[in-house]
Amino acid sequence: MPYRNILNQRTRKLVALLLVSAAVVAVWALVYFVPFRRPHQSANQSTALANKTEAELWTQGLEKVKADRGEPADGKTGIETPPELRHYADRHWFLATQVAEVRKHNVHACQDFADLAAMIQRGEMVSLPSATENYILFGVGAKVDSEPFSRYEDDHSIALYNEAQLNDEYRRLAAARSAIQTQIAGLKNQLGALKSRDRVKQRELQKELSTRQQQLTSTDEDKALLDRSYGQPDSRQRLFREYESLQTLARNFGGRAYDIGNSSDRQVLKLNLLRSIRPEALRVMEEIATDYHRQFDRPLPVSSLVRPEQYQHALRKVNRNAVLIDTPPHSTGLAFDIDYRYMSAGEQNFLMTELARMKDAGRIEVIRERRANYHVFVFVDGVRPSDALITASLDEATVPPAEANHVATMPAKNQGKSQKAKKPRAKPKTRRR
Repeated sequence: MPYRNILNQRTRKLVALLLVSAAVVAVWALVYFVPFRRPHQSANQSTALANKTEAELWTQGLEKVKADRGEPADGKTGIETPPELRHYADRHWFLATQVAEVRKHNVHACQDFADLAAMIQRGEMVSLPSATENYILFGVGAKVDSEPFSRYEDDHSIALYNEAQLNDEYRRLAAARSAIQTQIAGLKNQLGALKSRDRVKQRELQKELSTRQQQLTSTDEDKALLDRSYGQPDSRQRLFREYESLQTLARNFGGRAYDIGNSSDRQVLKLNLLRSIRPEALRVMEEIATDYHRQFDRPLPVSSLVRPEQYQHALRKVNRNAVLIDTPPHSTGLAFDIDYRYMSAGEQNFLMTELARMKDAGRIEVIRERRANYHVFVFVDGVRPSDALITASLDEATVPPAEANHVATMPAKNQGKSQKAKKPRAKPKTRRR
């Protein structure tokens, strides 16, 4: 073989070897370096995808929840409410069972949004997305307001401030009081200058004077409440710490920062705080939602989760089902409501059968409310409280008569042991501390 041909063959082999080596180096570099560059990009892409997916799930879920079933949606036709979802003959037994569970496990009931935020930080509550494949939060927090955050103690709301804001509030109250006093003095001077025959003008000035005096009284009451709340060093520092704790959560909650000094941000933050529930209740809710979705290819519409007592009192003005006992079930984070307004008879009967099965197993207390919901209360350890403890809790479960009328009555033959509870009731009472 000529020398030149041998040389060409060796050259081609060498070039091929170099090309293969270059390819190997390129692949090695790709494998070695790209993982160090990708995480940031991948995280952003994943976050965007997750947000988009949640929004899409909520939109699609809403369409499915409200979709026409081709039958009357009156909540009556073809509905067979099992005894387990009706009320007991003693209407207080239902609430007493939930109060007994709170006693049994010493469950902390959240009083306000600041309290709820602290429970989330401690891991006692978990925050939920607005929608998943199996459920959709449908109306949760619909009545939330944009007012400043406050503590709810002794049936009073105590505004939360940091030290600078507290000083500003004292200055504002002092300025308001001074302005009102000036107005009152001016009105009194005008009244003194009127002649006795100017009766129409006198009535007008007296009415305006009365309004200003009421404003002065209200301003003095606001200052007195501030003095009681922030006047002692211990309570002052406690309220400052609670404000700072809430602000810390707001800086990074659900991947977003909120300015609690901004009314719009406060409203959105409150809404997202209400999308929380205890882990024990979440497991039951997800089990029900999974079964319902598997059967009907629709997300379970959940209309209420945790409701702090402060929010419960505000909700009571528009929702007669929001009970005002010492420990409202929703304030514990163990209760959730399922909205059945758009469900077919088949869907409702399926759900009620599942809920009845869980109640029979001692895992939940449940009732079908006439207006729109199945109210579900989850027992922490999956064991129903004893009848003795329920009986001992009856006085704390007293509710106004009007509230007892929104649910069906269980026939006496289905009532079971609850017939034993027949004792006088105290007057309805609200939360005390």
